[in-house]
Amino acid sequence: MTGDKYGVAMKLWKILGMAGVVGVAATGALVVKSERTRRAYAPDEVRDQLHNRYARAGATPQVDAAPERTRMQRLKERFSRAR
Repeated sequence: MTGDKYGVAMKLWKILGMAGVVGVAATGALVVKSERTRRAYAPDEVRDQLHNRYARAGATPQVDAAPERTRMQRLKERFSRAR
């Protein structure tokens, strides 16, 4: 008798879990579909946006960043006694 109740409960949880997975998948598919339609640009719009980005990127000066420290330099700094 106890085994039968356990089996029914397991089937119920399995069905609920599968329904949850299906619901999440369906919601994700709807979100992706609406995002695609929202971002459906004409080719001319895409080209204009790319030209604008390229112009902005060329207008900003390149700043020389400090060279990245090597792993050994970071370890020496971390474990040095002189802090």
